[in-house]
Amino acid sequence: MTDAQHLRMTEALLFAAEEPLDEATLATRLPDGADVPALLAALHERYGEAGVNLVRVAGKWQFRTAPDLHYLLEEHKQQPRKLSRAALETLAIIAYHQPMTRAEIEEVRGVGLSRGTLDILLEIGWVRPRGRRRVPGRPVTYGTTDGFLEHFGLEDLKGLPGLEELKAAGLLQGDPPPLNFATAPEDPDDTIGDDDAMPAPGKVVGLDGTALTGGHSNTE
Repeated sequence: MTDAQHLRMTEALLFAAEEPLDEATLATRLPDGADVPALLAALHERYGEAGVNLVRVAGKWQFRTAPDLHYLLEEHKQQPRKLSRAALETLAIIAYHQPMTRAEIEEVRGVGLSRGTLDILLEIGWVRPRGRRRVPGRPVTYGTTDGFLEHFGLEDLKGLPGLEELKAAGLLQGDPPPLNFATAPEDPDDTIGDDDAMPAPGKVVGLDGTALTGGHSNTE
């Protein structure tokens, strides 16, 4: 049985937090002896049918509006541009096959990748440099971030939708090509400097981070 005061304190911490909190962070703010997993489980059950739910995203916990009530909070704005299909495809390839180099992404897509497309994903914060591949040229590899998991409400990458779900959503036409390159290991200890990331000059707008301006190129 959980301590009632500890439960109230945990509830207050999660309610006031601007970002999801992990169990270690909660443990440092709660009194010694607080059973953090049990407290989170109790709150998760308590808010299961409420207007807000306690959900686990990217290995952390956060109160979020119940999925069936999202429509109440929608804000309709005229947006100058949405995330391009090239950027969506690039994000999906990285998410499912990470870590990936630019050349590997291009091979899967079958078309050249513009510098701006990848920079947009870096600027939004859904993709980050992971390390360098241990091959000649030491190319930078890319992977998704906790911000990506948080935005899409995923606990971890195992929660990514399957192929049939992607096709039903119109995000995939046919089956993706197989990876036919030999992937060498990456070196996560290699420092990735500012010159490797080079954020795009465009500006992210909109509430969900998918409306963008600037950073155009003739390639996809």
